[in-house]
Amino acid sequence: MAEDGVAEPDAGDFAEMALALHDEPDVEQTLDRVVEYARAATVCDEAGLMLVHGGGRIETAAATDPWVHKADELQNDIGEGPGRLVVESRTSVLVDDTAADPRWPTWGPRAAEFGLRSVLSVRLHTAHTTLGTLNLYGRRAGMFDDDDIDVAQIFARHASIALASAREEDGLREAIGARHLIGLAQGMLMERYGLDADRAFAVLRRYSRNTNVKLRAVAERVIATGRLPDEP
Repeated sequence: MAEDGVAEPDAGDFAEMALALHDEPDVEQTLDRVVEYARAATVCDEAGLMLVHGGGRIETAAATDPWVHKADELQNDIGEGPGRLVVESRTSVLVDDTAADPRWPTWGPRAAEFGLRSVLSVRLHTAHTTLGTLNLYGRRAGMFDDDDIDVAQIFARHASIALASAREEDGLREAIGARHLIGLAQGMLMERYGLDADRAFAVLRRYSRNTNVKLRAVAERVIATGRLPDEP
């Protein structure tokens, strides 16, 4: 529900936000912009973003306020809270009053102590995976309603696409950088040992497997030292 005198964002506003999110140069800046825009797109006072990593590990990735960061981190520490429930249930979660909600007997009162009384948590996701949750906080109880859930979910869809794209671009940049390093290391081994390209790559890969070190790291060592990692 919009506050008095504050207009809810329309389709044009969301389109502008989506374009700006896609213009961010990397994942970190995209995360920061998501929580900043969340405050403009919804009626929340503060916003936090939690990311899901491999093995189900959840990380507090961005927040508009130190107390929000503490509240989101507390969810991870004690394994309880609306953001974590969103990851498990894949549905939005509304908390009218953190101090009184029986679902969060430990987390809720602590969040209330931080001055965060209302919470609306929505899922960030693609068609195939959950990226994380966007947690919207209000400093008074009863701040969000069903209309706010709809608005938050629309914003979350835009944010999810931008975040997934930024992750993919970062992954591509990292892969390109790794290939460049491996190519340089191959060239050094070819020159030093008289190897052809295939044999030089095979040497790098063998060292990577035998030492359980990533191929990129082996290449970096070769470039830094001019020789194989365990060569005297």
